Amino acid sequence: MTTHPTPALISRYAAGADGVDDATVWAVEAHLESCAACRALLTEAVDPGTRDLLDRVADGIAAGITAGPAPAPRRRLRRTGVAVRVLPWLAVAAGLVLAAVLFELTFHSLPSLVLLVAPVAPLLPVAAAWSRRTDPAWELLATVPRAGLWLLLRRTLAVLAAVVPILAVAGWWTGHSPALWLLPCLAFTAGSLALGGLVRVDRAALALVALWSGAVVIPSLAGDRLPAVLSAGSWPGWVAVTVVLVAVVAFRAADHRRLGAGQI
Repeated sequence: MTTHPTPALISRYAAGADGVDDATVWAVEAHLESCAACRALLTEAVDPGTRDLLDRVADGIAAGITAGPAPAPRRRLRRTGVAVRVLPWLAVAAGLVLAAVLFELTFHSLPSLVLLVAPVAPLLPVAAAWSRRTDPAWELLATVPRAGLWLLLRRTLAVLAAVVPILAVAGWWTGHSPALWLLPCLAFTAGSLALGGLVRVDRAALALVALWSGAVVIPSLAGDRLPAVLSAGSWPGWVAVTVVLVAVVAFRAADHRRLGAGQI
């Protein structure tokens, strides 16, 4: 509606007259949202009983707002879209890397704990980045058009942006080439996303952490040597694995949307 409705039409609308068709009702309501003058005419057109009821409701709402608690703080970081509750998991990842550095600097004879921890360091915050257990707004987010893989990738990128610099400092401090820790880190992150499309990201990440710990970390510490998968010549294999897993994530993007909608 590009012009103001007539006072007669506003009166008929206020009275709920049967002669006002749905299209006209929608046009009047759309106009009232942006026109204070017509809203004032509507107030005058409403019968006294309805006006008193609306006044009492408005007063009750205002009193409830005044007496109630303060508005809850924003629970999300505006630019990254990362739930605030992921931050403790990022702190856990950072603490794990720091402990690995201290362990390696203290026990020189043992295999590098930094290299052993680096592949799975981002997985716990990634698991929390797309999980209904850690996101209080999960039901709302799972229904928006860009839920699923799009939001998951944004949050994963934010997690990597926080964890990778920590790993870079740890690698520099302990003298390890970035290829030895960065490629496994990216491969496991892509693996958690690829497997997460089938069983949920949090379950996939925890399963990969458990698998890596049981199959690589513990045997390496017990055998007092790094495994071949973390040797200097292993980087082509990690590159190939990462490329394949990224392709699987892109090809199965709809799985994350399906899982998100199915968990509401």
